[in-house]
Amino acid sequence: MTLLAHISDLHLDGTERATRRATRVMDHLRALPHPVDAVLVTGDIADHGEEAEYEEAKGILAASFPVLTCPGNHDSRPAYRKALLGEAPERGPVNEVHHITGTAILMCDSTIPGRDEGRLDARTLAWIDATLDALPQGTPALIAFHQPPVDLHHPLPDSGKLEQPGDLADLLGRHSRVAAVLTGHAHTAAASTFAGLPLIVGPAVTWTLRMPWEGSAPADREQPPGLAFHVLDDQARLTTHFRVVL
Repeated sequence: MTLLAHISDLHLDGTERATRRATRVMDHLRALPHPVDAVLVTGDIADHGEEAEYEEAKGILAASFPVLTCPGNHDSRPAYRKALLGEAPERGPVNEVHHITGTAILMCDSTIPGRDEGRLDARTLAWIDATLDALPQGTPALIAFHQPPVDLHHPLPDSGKLEQPGDLADLLGRHSRVAAVLTGHAHTAAASTFAGLPLIVGPAVTWTLRMPWEGSAPADREQPPGLAFHVLDDQARLTTHFRVVL
């Protein structure tokens, strides 16, 4: 069994509010009586893509368990690489695979620099394909990136979703080891399906999206930060529990 916490959209911007909310979530996770195997952070870690924001994030996200990240549309690849990952500030996609308790977790870069919409470019799709091909027989996998590949029925996230999702769907159709797709970006906890797989959208730390039937102002800044717990069992079945951190 693999136990994962999933957070998204911290939007650290140097303000006390953003720092307080992100710190509260990580303090909660570090204090759990049974530690998670890893934390997934599905993008928009920084709000302006500045090095100082990633330097703060590095401190807030420090933990005794692995913290796995991928960029979002507010993130800047060079600053993200340099300040958060300690790598050379290159502009190419940030794609990493992590092996957590027998599960391969592919943290993928779906960002298009300068745009809210996402796309898994040819380089990233080829990396996903090759990475899944190279996994040992029987290894389950999870695919994580920022922009959801399906409509969530709100004009804000739906205007910035993943473009050309059929390319990913075709790839996933060739790899039965993938158990689920995990994303962020929408600022609302959501569950759907994609390419015949569970699609889980992690809630945001910074603010929660109001759906059209909940009111006309989309940003509910009074809701507490949200997170998801994913349990991947020995049958590679994913179960998700959503929580807020008061």
